Amino acid sequence: MKSIVFLGLIAFFWSAKTYAQNSQTNYKTKYVFVLVIDGPRYSETYGEPTCKYSPLLCDSLKKEGTFYADFRNNGPTYTVPGHTAIVTGTYQRISNSGTALPKQPNIFQYYLQASGKDSSAAYVVASKGKLDVLVNTSHKKWHNQFVAPTYCGPNGNGLGYGRDDKTFAKVTELVQSANPPQLMLINLLAVDVYGHANNWDKYLESITQSDQYAAKLWQMIQDNPVLRDQTTLMITNDHGRHLDGVRSGFVNHGCRCEGCRHISLLVLGPDTPKGVEVSEEAEMIDISTTIAEILHFEMPTSKGSNLRAAFPKK
Repeated sequence: MKSIVFLGLIAFFWSAKTYAQNSQTNYKTKYVFVLVIDGPRYSETYGEPTCKYSPLLCDSLKKEGTFYADFRNNGPTYTVPGHTAIVTGTYQRISNSGTALPKQPNIFQYYLQASGKDSSAAYVVASKGKLDVLVNTSHKKWHNQFVAPTYCGPNGNGLGYGRDDKTFAKVTELVQSANPPQLMLINLLAVDVYGHANNWDKYLESITQSDQYAAKLWQMIQDNPVLRDQTTLMITNDHGRHLDGVRSGFVNHGCRCEGCRHISLLVLGPDTPKGVEVSEEAEMIDISTTIAEILHFEMPTSKGSNLRAAFPKK
């Protein structure tokens, strides 16, 4: 009996040691930026046969990273719920007006608590003011705890909709600073806004502009000796848009159709294989789980899975 107990203890400690070793994979990534291009339909981005509207993401940038071709929003396909799913790793029905806090804590709170770093180590920069709710939660244990700074909307005051060029100017300031945030989410709104305005030409033009912003951001990372070779950039969306023939078509979103659910994810960084296209389905709640692993903090409330193709175990 004693020998069985002894062997059991050995097995337990071996398993615990193995888990600890696996959970502390030495990733090169020390910084993670998530760029959310708000509301393009897949058929006008990577799904467009010639990629004429997003030539950089579809070609030169895609060759530098791992691309998830079947990436999904499997929850409510609106802006605030979509971004909430990205940062909390859970889907929830939350007001799209920015008047309610997410029910679960977010990657910024978990990261700041685990790292012990100053709040400026995490940041949300968004053209849409209502996205300043992303850094807090209504969860009793986490409410108003470890809250990261935001710059959302015009002048960063959390009200209304700002311009993407102003938002990107703030991103540039942070990325080029002596101490860039180690975890940052960025939102660009123009694609979504012109879609809702039923302006097809400006909608397509904004997809191309966002394509250029993505390339500029990656180049700024490479030009910064602090960030170069230590930064993972995830480029994704919060939702798509209705398919042609579904409700109002590209003008709106919010249903369960393929156009609203099928989004995209491109991952670039020092730990990520280049030129890989993943055909298996993945989803937006996987982003937070993956960030938690590569930055070495626990996020027990996230329901996502690790994006293993982009971050294979060493």
